[in-house]
Amino acid sequence: MPVIGFICYGLIFLGIVLLILLVKAVHILAEYERGVIFRLGRFVGIKGPGFVIIIPFIDKLRKVSLRTIVHDVPPQDVITKDNVSIKVNAVVYFRVLNPDKAIIEVQDFRYATSQVAQTTLRSVLGESELDDVLAHREKINTQLQELIDRATDPWGIKVSMVEIKHVDLPSVMQRAMARQAEAERDKRAKIIHAEGEFLAAKKLSQAADVISLNPVSLQLRYLQTLSEIAAERNSTILFPIPIEILKSFEKFQRG
Repeated sequence: MPVIGFICYGLIFLGIVLLILLVKAVHILAEYERGVIFRLGRFVGIKGPGFVIIIPFIDKLRKVSLRTIVHDVPPQDVITKDNVSIKVNAVVYFRVLNPDKAIIEVQDFRYATSQVAQTTLRSVLGESELDDVLAHREKINTQLQELIDRATDPWGIKVSMVEIKHVDLPSVMQRAMARQAEAERDKRAKIIHAEGEFLAAKKLSQAADVISLNPVSLQLRYLQTLSEIAAERNSTILFPIPIEILKSFEKFQRG
């Protein structure tokens, strides 16, 4: 009996060891995952997706996701080229193209990409004026994407897009920009009003040229204006009679 019990315990122990080895040896990788294999510390290849078997306690597998990673860059205090202090945050979209480089060339590619994004954001905005940051954001986004992608390329990281999310201005600068915008609107209103006056004067000049060709038209316009005044105001109106009207009646009487 003791021998049988010892054999049973041995089989149970062996089963547990085999189960542990099986768990260590078998890995299932999703379609978007790759496994970087190290054998006794040396890189031997990339496996996946699907069913992957490694040698337990000899091989080591590091999973790497190939999906696009959305990283939110925390707000950065930046002084622009025209000495305006602003706070800017951004979002970076990147993905791993070479899993082996992402594991071998850098300790933590997520943290490294985040640090590169922060320093590049401060550097680019520090060389730009505030008006460019507010008006040419697409151009700055493209410049940021190119610089960050160039810095992360040795790590096997592809930066696909960088977007500036929010630019926080000081309250003093916000009030100054509000006054500037109001002055700009007043300027546009005055320009539009002046253009309207110019067109009206031009049309009046053309009308005067047409009326000057026929004096009767001027007399009819004069009488029409008098009728409009009499209709609007319930009062007595004294007005001079143009000499042209008297001459017309004189000609009519002679005829």
